[in-house]
Formats: sequence, C-alpha cells, structure tokens
Amino acid sequence: MSGHSKWSTIKRKKGAADAKRGAVFTRLTRELVMAAREGGGDLESNFRLRLAWDKARAENMPKDNIERAIRRGAGEDKDAAAFETITYEGYAPHGVAVLVETVTDNRNRTVSELRHALTKAGGNMGELGSVAWQFERVCYFSFPASAMNFDQAFELGIEAGANDVLDDNGTIEIIGPVDTFKEIADRLHKANVQPEEAGLRMIPKQEMELSPEHTVSVMKALETIEDLDDVQNVYSNLKVSDEALAALEAA
Repeated sequence: MSGHSKWSTIKRKKGAADAKRGAVFTRLTRELVMAAREGGGDLESNFRLRLAWDKARAENMPKDNIERAIRRGAGEDKDAAAFETITYEGYAPHGVAVLVETVTDNRNRTVSELRHALTKAGGNMGELGSVAWQFERVCYFSFPASAMNFDQAFELGIEAGANDVLDDNGTIEIIGPVDTFKEIADRLHKANVQPEEAGLRMIPKQEMELSPEHTVSVMKALETIEDLDDVQNVYSNLKVSDEALAALEAA
C-alpha cells in the first residue's frame, strides 16, 4: 500500500498528471458517471459521488462537465454512453499478479489494448479468478499529515472501525473494511479533510518482493497499463522497496 502512494507522489512531482490532463478528465468523467448510475445524483446521499465530485474539483475540472457527467450517470441525459465496469486479471513481468479495473463502452477494444500492453511488457492475461483470490477489497483514504496529524487520524480511524492507520512519510493512510467507508468518509468530511485518494480498492494478501531492477521494469509496465484510456485502477501484489523507489524517481 505504501509503495503505491509513494509512486503516486513521485508521478505527481514529475508532472505526469498535468501533462495528461485530458486523460485525467476522462477518468474523472467515467467515475462520476458510474457513481451516479449506482447511487443516484444526490451528493448528500451518494458518498462515492461526493468523493468523485471533490476529486474532480480538486483537478480543476469545469463544473459544467461535472454536472453533465452526473446527469449522464443518473439517466437524465439521452445521449449517455452505455458504460460498464469490468475487472480483468493477469500477470505483469516476473509473475506479479495484477487486477485492472476498467470503465468502458467497448469491451472488445478494452481487452485488446490491455492484452497488447501486458504481452508487450512480458506478462499475460489471466482467466477469471486466476489472481483475484490473492487480493481483498478494502476502503482506503489518504491525505497529507498537514490536513490532520497522525494522532487525530488514528483516533478518527479506529473510532470509525478502520483496521489500520499509517503515517507514510507525511501521508496519512486509513484502511478499513468496506462497510466502514461511509463512516470514515463522513468523519473526514466533518473534519474538513479532503482526501487525495478515497474509495474502495483491492490490496494484496501477500506482497511479492523483487530486485530493484525488476521492480522498476514491473512498475513501468503497470504505468503503461494505467495510461490506457479505459483503465481506472491497477492493483498488484508487487512490494516496492525504497531502493526501487529511488530508481523510479531518478528515471
């Protein structure tokens, strides 16, 4: 988990998000659409939608675009595309297990692009259930310690039912069972803490550690997959060491 957040921070520092603003907006739009489709268009009652809204605003996405995406998801826009959420399983180089969450209006295009990316990197697609058993779904929140110190975050998380609260070099992470998502989100919202990341995600039950060189090659492959238009989230069981992170940051 910590390796993921550190790598996300490195990418932000390198300006990857700004350089791919269009791709960021595409992902945010799809998240808004799917959140509104599943829970309706009311921000107060739909916590996934509220978090998607906050994330979109944090990325300076125009308000009109956000509201249009919500209308599409809520079925108020006749031109709404038929998006669906599909999770694919496979292996990155060196046998690293990978789960890829996608939102797509063309599953044939999505699976073709994903298979090509994995194969080119030295990995392969897997059958349904081939790697999913190695992960568990949790709710996850991260925010800078400047927004709330560790002691306060620890108390908030534990009282809300979280399993773990971590301080990873100035980034607070709260991890808990899926059914604690609403309670943790509510408490953070009331404390005026805006998470940099918030949602449900898959975490590995056991991580795989590779040499720094092999770790870098796997992370580059995962980044290529993350850049595919239809991909929303990529999860792996790769353990990212400090040495590998240093090499990634220098790359």
